[in-house]
Amino acid sequence: MYIIKLGGSIITDKSKENCYKKEIVDNLVKAIKKANKKTIIIHGAGSFGHIIADKYRLNDGHKSSNQLIGFSLTHGMVQKLNSLVLDSFHSNGISAVSIPPHSSLLLDNHNPIWFDYEIFKKYLDMNFTPLTFGDVALDKRLGFSICSGDLLMLLLAENLKPEKTIFVIDEDGFFTSNPKKDTNARLIESVTKDQLDEYTTLKDGHADVTGGMKGKIETIKKITGLGIDTILLNGNKPDRLFKVLNGEKTKATIIIGGHK
Repeated sequence: MYIIKLGGSIITDKSKENCYKKEIVDNLVKAIKKANKKTIIIHGAGSFGHIIADKYRLNDGHKSSNQLIGFSLTHGMVQKLNSLVLDSFHSNGISAVSIPPHSSLLLDNHNPIWFDYEIFKKYLDMNFTPLTFGDVALDKRLGFSICSGDLLMLLLAENLKPEKTIFVIDEDGFFTSNPKKDTNARLIESVTKDQLDEYTTLKDGHADVTGGMKGKIETIKKITGLGIDTILLNGNKPDRLFKVLNGEKTKATIIIGGHK
């Protein structure tokens, strides 16, 4: 079983509110279908969630009553994005079922204190494809906050022990420096979790209330600490996702799992 995170930067244009990249998602779903592996799919909120969540400062918790509409609007928008992604799976003959995080998870000062991972396992056991996403969630201490797709990746990896976790992003993987700014940036094809901090990693200027690439690195280090390999690959090249799922070599970065 594989857990795949379709990043918000690959399924939406994060600089334009509510801009869904349908063709890219369709191509990625076709690759998943062709590989025919058991998968859990997570997708980011992208421009459907981060812009509104940032406007209402939802990750700071419940400070004022006007944030309630911000919470509801944010959830409505990420649910809309989820429906678009779900449609792509259904149109390609994949029996995907949406599992909203806000009803299966409880946070306490951003940290999960309850997570119903069993529902994912039950759907998997029946050969469904569970589909979840970055969302707003109730928070015991703060009232509410945000549950990122990366947090879901970690929680599902901890509890369900996949063969690999795969982050589908808008670059070929990790580089020695930011390839958008440095023409000499070199792709790092293989790295251990302890080497991750040695590299300058990608950051963009768009709103991202969940920590962006810095938060992703911390998540990946925790996943690899469980002994699970993590792969980062370019979602603009859907054949690479198929090859990884099919056990073939392709252009990507692998972060080797283990406690070394």
